[in-house]
Order: sequence, then C-alpha cells, then structure tokens
Amino acid sequence: MNIIQGIPASPGIAIGPALIFLEEEDITIPRYSIAQGEVELEWARFLVALERSRADIAGLRDRARREMGDQHGAIFDAHLLMLEDPDMLGTLEVSLADSLSNIEWVLHQYEQNVVRKLENLNDPIMQERGADIHDISTRILRHLMLKERFSLADLDRDVVLVAKNLLPSDMIGMNRAKVKGIVMVAGGKTSHTAILARAFEIPAVLGLGNAARTIKSGDMLVVDGSAGKVNLEPDASALEAARAAIQKLEEREAGMAKNMDKPAATTDGRVLSLKANIEVPEETTSALRHGADGIGLFRSEFLFLQPGRPPSEESQYQAYRRVIEGMEGKPVTIRTLDVGGDKMVPELVLEDEKNPLLGWRAIRYCLSDSELFQNQLRAILRASAFGDARIMFPMISGPGELDAAIAALEEAKAECTRRGQAYRQDMPLGIMIEIPSAAMTADLLAAKVDFMSIGTNDLIQYSLAVDRGNERVAYLYEPFHPAVLRFIKMTIDAGHDAGIPVSMCGEMASDPTAALVLLGLGLDEFSMSSVALPDVKAVIRAFSYAEAADAARTVMEMGSHREIEAFLSARVAGILGE
Repeated sequence: MNIIQGIPASPGIAIGPALIFLEEEDITIPRYSIAQGEVELEWARFLVALERSRADIAGLRDRARREMGDQHGAIFDAHLLMLEDPDMLGTLEVSLADSLSNIEWVLHQYEQNVVRKLENLNDPIMQERGADIHDISTRILRHLMLKERFSLADLDRDVVLVAKNLLPSDMIGMNRAKVKGIVMVAGGKTSHTAILARAFEIPAVLGLGNAARTIKSGDMLVVDGSAGKVNLEPDASALEAARAAIQKLEEREAGMAKNMDKPAATTDGRVLSLKANIEVPEETTSALRHGADGIGLFRSEFLFLQPGRPPSEESQYQAYRRVIEGMEGKPVTIRTLDVGGDKMVPELVLEDEKNPLLGWRAIRYCLSDSELFQNQLRAILRASAFGDARIMFPMISGPGELDAAIAALEEAKAECTRRGQAYRQDMPLGIMIEIPSAAMTADLLAAKVDFMSIGTNDLIQYSLAVDRGNERVAYLYEPFHPAVLRFIKMTIDAGHDAGIPVSMCGEMASDPTAALVLLGLGLDEFSMSSVALPDVKAVIRAFSYAEAADAARTVMEMGSHREIEAFLSARVAGILGE
C-alpha cells in the first residue's frame, strides 16, 4: 500500500484498476534529411495532415456543443484557430526550408520549444496552453505518420484513468460511464481536466508529478478526490474503508433525494435559501439533483480560460442563457469576470505584478477594459430575459468603485435598449464583500444594491494577511478567527438595516460546522458546491433560530478560533453522525 498525495480536483471516491494513458504512445519521431527539391512535397504532406486534423477537431467541437454546450465547444474553436495561426505556419515553413529535415521532425521541434517555454513560466494557465499546443501537434503528427491512437471512447470496462495530462479532446470523447476516477501527473484545480471532471462528477486527483509513474496498468487504485490522495495497491482494510465511504456517499445521495424538496427551515420556522456555486453550465444538473434553491454564484471565469481570444458577447450570452434556462425558473446569480490574483488568464495580457492579489484584478480590471466589460454585461443582460437572473460585482472596495461599476451597467443597458434587445428591467444587482474596506463600509454599499454576498475565501486572507496559496502560512488561514466573524456580523447587520438580504458564497458556507454560527448571525442565504448542500441543510433543520442565535452570541464572546471551532464542532457532531 502506497499513498500518493496530489491536488484534490473533483470530489468523491473511486476504486478500480489503473489504465495507463501516459502518452502511451510516446511516438518515435523520425528524422531524416530531404533534398531542396523535396521541400514543396513535404509541405504538401503537412497541409493534408493539417486539413485532416481540422476535420477531427471540428467533429469534436460539434459533439461537445451537442452534449455539453457552446462553452465547451469553444475549447475546440480555439484549437481550430491555432491550426490557422500564421505565426506557427510561417515558422514551420521557414524551418522546413532552412533545416532540410522531414516535416515530422520540424513540427516536433517546434512543439517542444513552444511547450518548454510555456512550462517554464510556472503558471498553471500557461501550462494549459502548452497542453493545447501539444494536443494539436500530436494530432497532426499522427496523420503524418498514419498512426491511429487508442480511443477512450472505446473503453468497455471500468477503469481509473492515469494520464500525464488529459487533453480536452480526450475528456469530451471518452466513455464517461467507464471512467470511474482520474489520476494525472500534471494539472491543477483550474485545468480543463479538473473543470470537466467536476462537471461529469468523476473523482479526480491531479498534480501527482513523477509519483504517478510508479502506477502500472492493472494496479488497484483508490482515488479520494476530496482529499487529493491516491492509494496504490490498497490492502484489505483500506479497500474495505473505501467501499464503506462510497456506501456512505450513496446513502447520503439516497437520503438527499428524500430531503431534496424539504426546505432549509429551522425548527421554529425560519426558512433559509441554499444555493449552489457552479463553474460550467453542466453543473446545473447536479445543483438541481442536490436540491439547490438556485445558483448563488456562477463563476464566469471558465469562459475566459479557453485558449485564444476572449469569448464573444454572443458565446457568453449562450452560456449564461443555458444556465438560466437549465435552473427551471430558480434564481441564478452571475458574477462578472474575477480575473487576476490567483486566476490568471494570459489572453487578457495581465501585467506581471509583484503582488497580484492586491493588484489589478476583478472589478478593477473590468473597469479598465471597457470593451471586454461591456461585452459581458450585455451578454448577462440579454440572458436575463429568459429567467430569474441576478448580476454580482466582485472585489468591490468601496462606494466609488461601486458607482463606476453601476455606471458601466447602465451604459450596457442603454446599448441593449438601442439595439432592441430584451432584458430584465428589474434584474437585482449585488456585490461581493471580500475586502475589509467593503465590510467596514457595508452600510454605505448596501444603500446602492439589492443584495450582498460574502466571499470568505478572499475576506479571510485579506483580513488576516494570509496568502491562502502559501503553504508556509496556510495554518494561519482561520475561518473562525474572531476578526473574520466580526466582519461577517458587520456585513449581515448592515444589509439587514438597509432591508436587503445577505448571502455567503465562499467555502465557509459549505462547512456544516460553520452553519450554526452563520445561521445565528442572521445569514439569509448559503451558496456552496452542490455536494455540500445536504449536510448544511441537515444542520439548519436540526436547530431553532433562537438556539442558533444563542450559540452565535456565545461564539462572539470567545477570543480564540480553536475555542470557537471546538464549541461548534461539538454542537453539530451528532447531527452529521460523527
């Protein structure tokens, strides 16, 4: 038994034999010299392979659009644009003539150089770009060399897929009913693989590095996508524990089905709204299945993570509309682009900042790029005509910034009106409270909006001066720190004084231990990953609001996050069967 630690990318537990897909095929690239008179013939071979690759990718794009929607098809639109990149084609043609080597070798050398440069940037998003370059280059090489690749669509048995870096074409084309889990050498939480695995509800652990190479085809694996662990050749007790955990998850699913339609109501009748956070439109299915009252946070960043130019207004409109219609009349809150900080998108040419978390990001970036912001605002407005849509601005630091964002929204409304495009005239407007300055001026901000949502992921790190991505100080990232709880209470009180609801869409909202104190502080709405909904609902339904308010008063008098967490854990443990 060997435990390999990676990055938790998609929750759940899977057991199954490994199927190695580690560039199984590391193709041996031939290298030979050609005569000057053969250059034209070599280039003609390349153009034929290029056209066949274009046809392959167009087919994958059409399938992705049929099965998953336009935003996934956009991945392959970007690949098609790469095939037509004049810089790439010009470089290859010149290298072919200069080197007098066969076109396979020329293409291989070009790919190696480009991918190496991107990987050396140590940026997960740029490394994803390298994966895209590799994807299209490998496809062209296979056509040049007349080699067929094993298709994951042909899987006929249950497996845990082990790969170096699954490409979008692999994920879209594979037989998802047979892929029980995914293990990858590379990748992170924002990679295509992670996002698609969550959408498909396939447990996944990424970023295992060279440790993944100790796995051989047929080895038994237990994949814990929540903890980011892979158990290689587990012993009998580990297998038994994994099966028990899967059974518990299945029982929870069954129990969830029974309670799905029950309200998140306290024993004395206070009803709260429990919503889901999503990244891609496909997650609406999971949200509804887990009993979500709506979408409290649709992160629009995924649309901008595709390689190539930023998404058009039309492609965004189609994605937002799909989510709104998919929620069958339930409310959907769309957050405008939150780029920068730890969410880098190279196509937007963000500056190389020394401290990006405190720099040019989120609403600051959008206000500086009027065309990009207006495209998104108009897309959201147009989609709002098809259901209960709301719009939310991230990282508002104070009233002045909010005024500028509201002015931009009014400009977008005026343009939609000029075009004759319908939109919801009374679409609610909200903001995220993620910065101490926003929490401390929440009373001023609440007077200008229809709702506020607390983003605890950033609020905690900014309040405590803790970079949540820095492992050296990660132990200081404490949701139950008294300062954090005071900022939360300050925001909730300000919202209620202004007569508007206050929600929470940060990770703290998905913690059932925190649910009791948040309920007691008066939070109106929780938004979280779909799988967390049943536990949070169970805690809310187990207490009266009076009991929760009393617990909150007790907590607010405590001076230590350890004391607070121990108190709350003891109160909810029995409810969750711990």
